[in-house]
Amino acid sequence: MKFNYNGLWKLLIDKNMKKKDLIDETGISPTTISKMVRGDAVSLSVIGKICEELGADVGDLICIEKGIEEDK
Repeated sequence: MKFNYNGLWKLLIDKNMKKKDLIDETGISPTTISKMVRGDAVSLSVIGKICEELGADVGDLICIEKGIEEDK
């Protein structure tokens, strides 16, 4: 299952923030950001920290890519 974090990236642009700023403000690791860039799953606690920091809801940040199958 692939996830789409385009909502998060757009929100960062709107708030004039870089991914590094998000790492610094939330304490999440650069590895977690890399997972998100690839569309991989991250824990809900990470998503919660980001939502809290940006004043957003989960649906504002992430959606599930429909119709994309992972290689098995």
